[in-house]
Amino acid sequence: MDLMTTKDASIKWGISIRRIQVLCDNGKISTAFKQGRVWVMPKDTAKPIDGRTKAAKQSSDNVKGEGMSNA
Repeated sequence: MDLMTTKDASIKWGISIRRIQVLCDNGKISTAFKQGRVWVMPKDTAKPIDGRTKAAKQSSDNVKGEGMSNA
């Protein structure tokens, strides 16, 4: 299995190493795991959607609305 570190992901995704570490700590990157003291993940892991953006909030609203009935 080809793995990448938070540094590799930072270069690939264009976000800081610390932000990736926070995402891993919060379980937002489900394929990430710790190898010793370092977070690693498969190289084909997709960049998670940034929940702080307007697009993510709209997406979240759409998912919440699907489960509600129009009664």
